[in-house]
Amino acid sequence: MNLSRSVALISLFLLPLLSFSFSVDNPTDRRVLVLLEDLSLKSSHSIFFNTLKSRGFDLDFKLAEDSKLALQRYGQYLYDGLIIFAPSTERFGGSLDSKSIADFVDSGRDLILSADTSASDLIRGIALECGVDFDEDSSAMVIDHSSFSVSDVDGDHTLVAADDLVKSQVILGKNKIEAPVLFKGVAHSLNPTNNLVMKVLSASPSAYSANPSSKLTSPPHLTGPAISLVSVMQARNNARVVISGSLQLFSDKLFRSGVQKAGSPNKYEKSGNEQFVTELSKWVFHERGHLKAGSLVHHRVGETDEPAIYRIKDDLEFSVEILEWSGKSWEPYVADDVQVQFYMMSPYVLKTLSTDKKGLFHTSFKVPDVYGVFQFKVEYEKLGYTTLSLSKQIPVRPYRHNEYERFIPTAYPYYGACFTTMAGFFVFSFVYLYHK
Repeated sequence: MNLSRSVALISLFLLPLLSFSFSVDNPTDRRVLVLLEDLSLKSSHSIFFNTLKSRGFDLDFKLAEDSKLALQRYGQYLYDGLIIFAPSTERFGGSLDSKSIADFVDSGRDLILSADTSASDLIRGIALECGVDFDEDSSAMVIDHSSFSVSDVDGDHTLVAADDLVKSQVILGKNKIEAPVLFKGVAHSLNPTNNLVMKVLSASPSAYSANPSSKLTSPPHLTGPAISLVSVMQARNNARVVISGSLQLFSDKLFRSGVQKAGSPNKYEKSGNEQFVTELSKWVFHERGHLKAGSLVHHRVGETDEPAIYRIKDDLEFSVEILEWSGKSWEPYVADDVQVQFYMMSPYVLKTLSTDKKGLFHTSFKVPDVYGVFQFKVEYEKLGYTTLSLSKQIPVRPYRHNEYERFIPTAYPYYGACFTTMAGFFVFSFVYLYHK
């Protein structure tokens, strides 16, 4: 009896802690579960993990086959981010499986998934759910005889020096990555029907995917621009996913390695891996490119109160506040491509909003000469940024019977015709009666 009472009491205290999850107001206050194939990865990839810790992340390291693995308890998620560095794991321990990971992402949480030549069907299946398809040949690696690191000059040219990065400051930061990124792993392609996934690090046109220890007997399945080395996905619920074909990409060894791309005179004392991975992790964990918007505000020109209904041809003012998370605080978002729609079945008004550079976007327009139930809609989608979808419903009524003008200007011709007919009839009657 006392034992059950103690368990209930502990559960009561734990529940608020377990209820903690990703907060729109504080995007970096999060816990991350790190699944490792071998605990030695904690030391061989320590720079990457220490970078996350220095930015305030609470990392919980566990073996991928741990029998006590769980992403949620009492119906609440325990973590807000997941890193899987266990490419050859055939089955996760505990209650973790591919479906629970898909549900984890569907709940708006983030994922970093890394594979290599030993990638299991489980890892491939998770990647496939995100629109990424690894090369079917389990022995294949990315080979590039033109864009390889000179340290691999006598090898099989599988240590690729890649520099084809996505051109997005939101995803990879404002500071340009000068040194090539070293990559040694498997190729993947993107599902052409999935418009949410995109390449972040691409292979050069001379790259191909094949088994480096055997001669080619048929053309490679993946070649050149079709090969993606690292890809990202931002779901419709703003959950973010990073998928890499190389676990070594995150390793201390490649972080510290010097690099010189074959055929290039430029030699770098340090590869671009650390900068690339650090900036990419800032994006995937919402330290950059994360937007939030206030409520939609509207009122008639010259007024401040929001009306319950508009009349056709009313002049109105519209505004919305949009802020961007800088990694430490909310800063005003500045852009010139935010639009508002005044919408009923289709947009009757589409206006680009002006900004005061302090996060407030505003405009004014005239209500269309159509009555019905309209919506103010702000739907903002931009590469690398979280999607904003805001709407507010407002009815629009026609003129009341006593609100029309006494004399309508467009009716002046009819007024003239009426009086002209009366005058003509008077003249005709006078002439007919008194003229002989």
